[in-house]
Amino acid sequence: MRTISSNEISKLQKNSSNIRNICILAHVDHGKTTLADSLIASNGIISTRLAGKVRYMDSREDEQIRGITMKSSAISLHYPHHDGGDYLINLIDSPGHVDFSSEVSTAVRLCDGAIIIVDAVEGVCPQTHVVLRQAWLESIRPCLVINKIDRLITELKCTPMEAYIRLQQILEQVNALTGELFAVKVMEDSEAANEKKNKQENKSTIENDENNVYDWSTGLEDIDDSSLYFSPDQGNVVFASAIDGWGFRITDFAAIMSKKMGVSQAAMNKTLWGDFYLNSKTKKIMKGAQAKAKKPLFVQVILENLWNLYNSIFIKKDKIQSENIVKSLNLKISTRDSKHTDARVYLYAVCSQWLPLSKAILSMVCDKLPSPNNVSSERVEKLMGNNLSQFQSRPANVEQIKEVILHCKSDDNAPVVLHVTKMVSVEKSCLPQNKPKTLTMEEIRQRRALAKERLLHKNQQRTDEKNEANTDNCDQSTVTTENGSADISSTSLRNSQDSNECSDENAKRDEDGDLEERNHEFVAFARIFCGTIKRGDKLYILNYNKANSKAGISSNDEFSKGESSVGDVSGENVFEVNDLFLWMGRQLELLDEVPAGNILGIGNLEKYILKSATVSSLPHCPPLMPVPYAVVPIVHVAIEPAHPSDMAKLTNGLRLLNQADPCVETLVQESGEHVIVAAGEVHLDRCLKDLKERFAPGVEISVSEPIIPFRETIIPPPEVDMVNEVIDRNEGQNITQRQEFDNDYPNCEESDDKTITVYTSDKSCKLVIKAKPLPKSVVNLLDQNADIIKSITGSKLTGKNHSPSSSTDTSSDVLPFYNSLKEEFDAAGDEWKDIIDEIWSFGPRNYGPNILVNKIPSYNRSSIWNLTQDHSVHLENDVYKKFDNSIITGFQLATLSGPLCEEPMMGVCFIIKEWTYQYSIRSKPMVSPGDKSDSSSKVSCNTENELSSSPDERGVQSVSFNSGQLMSAMKDSCRRALLAQPIRLMDPTYKCTIHATSDVLGRVYAVLGRRNGQIISEDMQEGSSIFNIEAVLPVAESFGFPDEIRKKTSGLANPQLIFNNWEVIPADPFWVPTTEEELLHFGEKADSENRARLLVDKIRVRKGLIVQRKIVEHAEKQRTIKK
Repeated sequence: MRTISSNEISKLQKNSSNIRNICILAHVDHGKTTLADSLIASNGIISTRLAGKVRYMDSREDEQIRGITMKSSAISLHYPHHDGGDYLINLIDSPGHVDFSSEVSTAVRLCDGAIIIVDAVEGVCPQTHVVLRQAWLESIRPCLVINKIDRLITELKCTPMEAYIRLQQILEQVNALTGELFAVKVMEDSEAANEKKNKQENKSTIENDENNVYDWSTGLEDIDDSSLYFSPDQGNVVFASAIDGWGFRITDFAAIMSKKMGVSQAAMNKTLWGDFYLNSKTKKIMKGAQAKAKKPLFVQVILENLWNLYNSIFIKKDKIQSENIVKSLNLKISTRDSKHTDARVYLYAVCSQWLPLSKAILSMVCDKLPSPNNVSSERVEKLMGNNLSQFQSRPANVEQIKEVILHCKSDDNAPVVLHVTKMVSVEKSCLPQNKPKTLTMEEIRQRRALAKERLLHKNQQRTDEKNEANTDNCDQSTVTTENGSADISSTSLRNSQDSNECSDENAKRDEDGDLEERNHEFVAFARIFCGTIKRGDKLYILNYNKANSKAGISSNDEFSKGESSVGDVSGENVFEVNDLFLWMGRQLELLDEVPAGNILGIGNLEKYILKSATVSSLPHCPPLMPVPYAVVPIVHVAIEPAHPSDMAKLTNGLRLLNQADPCVETLVQESGEHVIVAAGEVHLDRCLKDLKERFAPGVEISVSEPIIPFRETIIPPPEVDMVNEVIDRNEGQNITQRQEFDNDYPNCEESDDKTITVYTSDKSCKLVIKAKPLPKSVVNLLDQNADIIKSITGSKLTGKNHSPSSSTDTSSDVLPFYNSLKEEFDAAGDEWKDIIDEIWSFGPRNYGPNILVNKIPSYNRSSIWNLTQDHSVHLENDVYKKFDNSIITGFQLATLSGPLCEEPMMGVCFIIKEWTYQYSIRSKPMVSPGDKSDSSSKVSCNTENELSSSPDERGVQSVSFNSGQLMSAMKDSCRRALLAQPIRLMDPTYKCTIHATSDVLGRVYAVLGRRNGQIISEDMQEGSSIFNIEAVLPVAESFGFPDEIRKKTSGLANPQLIFNNWEVIPADPFWVPTTEEELLHFGEKADSENRARLLVDKIRVRKGLIVQRKIVEHAEKQRTIKK
């Protein structure tokens, strides 16, 4: 039975110092949900016998079937601490599968601490790296739980000493990861501090100065990192076996052993873990166990006792020895458990009483993790802005909001600030207002009394009817007639009222669309950082992407005063709080108010919030930073309804799906296809299941094959051919294959140096362009800093100055990016030196990893880094400036769809060497100054499509051409310039990590070979027969890969796929055998498949582009040889 009610939880919510907001983070199948079951069982919500079996936090059917968590869910637990205080633990169970890393991001944002779980056998896995980094970036404090120690006993058959060494290695690996994150942060802070100091002192850095050497270790020695790492003697490490229900900290055994050995508990805490041993003769704790080949104290006191317990109960099943152990531990085990046929049941009963897991975990959470009013200042600054310099430059009222959030104030004067990280779809039947209310004993007595009164009233009516039957028939008929007419009139009135109500309901349904017909509603998953939210409050929705969009609403509150307003506070973004919910796993409970520091659910927000937003009582409150996601959606599928009449329902279902999942993207392509973009195969399956069963029920949906995005790029000219022979540059190769693409650009001319010359359709403008591959380091830098490039190019509309020398807030991000990009260009060679100041535009979409460079001698264009700079230009440059956007638009169109298969380009630099005007014979003469009658009409006619240059000293000439022609010419020239170089196709790849035994390595390699995978490394875990294999696998070959691996290896290999990067497919899509060696190796027919060409043709067929295929080639007559 549940040990605490919702009313008692509401009381605990008011004491923020005794609140702990935590999330459970781990790699998939490391025991997160099983651990959560043990914690939930401590509150009586589920039975302790069902802990680890019921998977209470996995409320979805597909989660139970697959055995993995797909949605992060929260629950509030009560824990009476040994210090006498009652603590409220707001626990969030998060997924471990890489496809659902976005759910982890939404959980981490709401918490102040995290429990990192590591499998004692598998050790630190790839997703462990990811979740530890996410916790670090959000500045939340982690604790470590080493789970599944029972596997070291039952599966690996380790001795206590071997298990101790294994536990030491896991701690070292986790601490090494933490140390890397700490070192990177310290070096970034010290570098930023040095740059700020140099900027204040106005000192310019000199490249050749020998004394100007940056020390990478600056700041590492000055900062105390002793409390940063995980160490059992600090109490932030728990050794556990969630499936057997036990767990302990060193402090638990220190309290027991200190009394037996006569040593202080503090001394036992320091010596139970480390190079200490117990001298059996002197009965003293000595140092130097490893040097003297002695067993460490941790092995002697703890592990050997655990091993004896497992040997007696589970392995040998010795009943006499088991009973002696139970008596020595003073445990009371029921007869049902001790005589159970399954030894694991008896083991669970003994271990859960001796070393209860929930007590070890929750006591560590209360002792080591911070409360909401002890949040670090660094975390608050990260929530409210990018860095400290930006934060200090904000108005004074923002500093007041920061102080309120830091101290987690919940009084009436404190403003309400809460952050919604996702919208959760909940069935209406699960909402508390729609559930049948549980009756108390008093309510049952009242209902029983009402039932008795009703029965007495009916009996009295029957007696009265019998007495009235003896009255006169005429009077009875008259009364009957009158009563009948009254009944008819009342019935007609009731019918008219019902029809009016139905018409009102139909009108409301028509107004709200299909919202009333849904069997689910959206509940916001949020945390309140300050203030107290109550039902009936009116709050503002502040979306981060709408900041500074509209003026704010003035207010007399001290927190709302400021010079500038932030956020869109129009009437549409003001809502009234109707429903507040308490998350209890699979259930929700209604609340009247929620104070600061708690996690809650808010209803009726689906019309205001798409995925995440900030909600505040202040219109001028700055919106909190959006949640950063660790994964990028990469898998596309096109969907359509089987019946066109269901298109409206499908569109509405896609809108709801986009709102319910923080990572999924739904879009409509130019071809009209509706596309779902998911993070992986498992994520895609869940999205399609939700769409069919929840958001668009009854709609038959046709799903296409997965659409994988590709990129088109160019590489430096290869030195060897397909058979590793040196290529002769004098021989033209693959010309016939390229001609099918070259014919699409008749106005383009190619020179010997791969330079393309193009004319507009009226021959009035000439462009000379060349394409070059960007250095790989530059491409990676541009791809990683897309947000900064957006801010640079987006300022063209607002007129902001983002030059590196600018002192605006945004320059704090632009300046490091500018310096890093300049360093990468300088390191790439002399040909790229000083090219950064000649960048014209980025593309596609103004922020992609391609650049347009201005090498036109006569066009002195202003730098993209300083958009407000006004150069003094010649009279001829005025013509260039008028059509500057036409060149940029053509470049954007070309990089958005390349010539191979209309996929975006990546890593290409287009250099415009020449841009001249060929003055047309159709040019109109200039109007003489004396002819003023018709001059105005001619000028207005020319301004739309034609431009007349002003007269110069040499005479009068005019230029006549259309800006659309210039766009088209620029697009064609860029695409043709790409074909002139060695063009290649890029495909996205996964980094595949596989844990497999030595028996199935050959099968694993066979599956990877069939799917074009490449093995990167292969390491064997020390002390086990498990191999860790790292490989690179194309995304296009990944569908069905995990299932195939498990089938081929009988479940002995478990792959984990994480998006890696874009890899160049080495094969030339236009390659055909031409040299003698290639003809000898591949044959005249070239029967071996060209993977790049196959992918290009497949994409072009899907997009409806022309594909030239030979249906029959080298046909031979079939002969039937008779025996």
